[in-house]
Amino acid sequence: MSKRVVGIGLFVILAMARVTAQEITQLESKPVFGKEARVISYILDNNHYRKIKLNDSLSAAILIRYVKELDNSKTYFLASDIKDFDRYKYSIDDLTRNENVTPAFVIYKVFDKRYKERMDYVLNTLVNQSFDYSTDEYYDTDRDKANWATSTEELNEIWRKIIKSQALSLKLAGKKQEEITETLKARYQRFNKTFSQFNSEDVFTIYMNSITEAYDPHTNYMSPKQSDLFKQQMSLSLEGIGAQLQSENDYTKIVKILPGGDAQKSGKVNVNDLITAVAQGKDGEMVDVVGWRLDDVVKLIKGPKGTVVRLMILPAKTGVNGPAQEVVLVRDKIKLEDQAAKKEVIKYQVDGRQMKLGVISLPSFYMDYEAYQKGDQNYKSTTRDVKRLVGELKTEGIDGLVMDLRNNGGGSLPEAVDLTGLFIKDGPVVQVKSSANKIDVLSDEDKEVFYSGPLVVLTNRFSASASEIFAGAIQDYQRGVVIGESTFGKGTVQTVIDLSRFINETEPVGELKLTFQKFYRVTGSSTQHKGVLPDISLPSAFDAQHFGESASPSALPWDVIRAASFQKVTQVNPQVITSLNKSYQDRTRYDVSLKKYISETEELKKNLNETRISLNETKRKQEMAEAEQKKASEKLDTKITTKEGLPVDQLQDLKDEYLREGLLILGELITKRFG
Repeated sequence: MSKRVVGIGLFVILAMARVTAQEITQLESKPVFGKEARVISYILDNNHYRKIKLNDSLSAAILIRYVKELDNSKTYFLASDIKDFDRYKYSIDDLTRNENVTPAFVIYKVFDKRYKERMDYVLNTLVNQSFDYSTDEYYDTDRDKANWATSTEELNEIWRKIIKSQALSLKLAGKKQEEITETLKARYQRFNKTFSQFNSEDVFTIYMNSITEAYDPHTNYMSPKQSDLFKQQMSLSLEGIGAQLQSENDYTKIVKILPGGDAQKSGKVNVNDLITAVAQGKDGEMVDVVGWRLDDVVKLIKGPKGTVVRLMILPAKTGVNGPAQEVVLVRDKIKLEDQAAKKEVIKYQVDGRQMKLGVISLPSFYMDYEAYQKGDQNYKSTTRDVKRLVGELKTEGIDGLVMDLRNNGGGSLPEAVDLTGLFIKDGPVVQVKSSANKIDVLSDEDKEVFYSGPLVVLTNRFSASASEIFAGAIQDYQRGVVIGESTFGKGTVQTVIDLSRFINETEPVGELKLTFQKFYRVTGSSTQHKGVLPDISLPSAFDAQHFGESASPSALPWDVIRAASFQKVTQVNPQVITSLNKSYQDRTRYDVSLKKYISETEELKKNLNETRISLNETKRKQEMAEAEQKKASEKLDTKITTKEGLPVDQLQDLKDEYLREGLLILGELITKRFG
């Protein structure tokens, strides 16, 4: 996913620990950094799937990546700085192998100087300024293609627009001039405090990740502190409101909604919403969190079970130019069973026939390895749970089944293979190719078909990894119909290597997460980049260039290997898919609910791609009013009917249009293909 960072957005990700004043002043390389760099370069050269060497060409890419990591918005460095950094363009490879990480600290010291210049200008000039909001001008948050500023005056103008945009947002939120000044001053003083906590380990971490991620986006270096924090927080990751967050554009963005949390249960929070403030309890004061470190925002949001937290968000539907909205949530501990597969039965009538359709929602591919290894006969796993649920649905007499894999980021590979086995007789499910070009075929060995009825698989852009393996196999065997968006496109496998195995040091060292294998479908096609293309495509707001594997320039390419030997079942042949697609296209013209969904999706796509922010108060008010009007129109009650005018029973009240389409297509599959 692309990140457009303004200000100090980068540092909220890495500044994870408080440091002493002595550490702050010592932004110098340590001998252990050079040793780690040399070992990592050796591992990458010899074990990474890509089989490329750290050379002059890669050095140039690493330099660009490191500069971009420090100043992604091109609002600190000058063009003259960038030209000066070119001295390292073709030497990073040799320096790294020789335990020399000097470029990291030389470039960072220039950034440190430029950052302090910017903050002095902001705090001493801009935050006290009263802006003219009648001027018709814009600020573009996407500065990827912008040129580096050639002078301090040019940077001053860029920052004038940044601060003016932030001040206008506060004004439109009802703040008076004095409050705006105080809020902005406090915000940038926090930036300075965060920046002062950066230490040499943080600098080295950014630099090493610029090297590792030049190979591919999933090969990463974790410092000792990051590694420890990650392990400590794993047990806490399912507490709170049930949302996964990341820093972007100085905002805290919601990137995933976890099943079972209040974020999901309330229906008031969505992926890509931006959090601008947090308040405690029903009456607590809203604390502005724009520009905060990610872990500090998380601390405000987390709290004791049963307590209330209020969020001020900019909804993804209306974008950064839309009105802010307050959301009240109740903290809770998300139970593991909330993450497990769930079922429901939905009834509706089509062509005079009453149907029962089963739906199984699967948030992840999980397995309790610890319980399994202890010999617990009741250990939890995806396949065991789904088999039990499908058995119950069969007992209830369902006519067809939907497997909902939306937002399923993957998990256990064996579970993806075993789950596929519930729906096919036997045969290969996925091929795994190693960096040594060895290909292993993982197969379903069980000849039993547990469920042989009509099957639909729902996917979206955030269905990844194991989800793509399952959906791809169902599609390749022609066992079911895949409906939705193209999936994420993550077709690689990683392993974690502890660098202490290679470095004999008293000082702690980090870990390397390395890409060493790649997934291929039974047809021989990789899931990398392309993911799984649905048989029937639903409207999507998320293009691959910004959301998915293709968002990263260093992602491994899509390719093809030899197909495995497998037998299609032809339950959904090309003729059936063509017929279902025709019916879907017909519905886009007459189905009120679907037409509304298409319109909303297009609006969301437009808002996600909108990077120009008006600095004119009248225009911004107009944009906010239009967003509110659209939001109000969404609440109007519309009766959903079939082409023949028959009510669709329980589908009438189904607010999930994505699922409704899956059920309508499944219903038609039952009547046309299975009779």
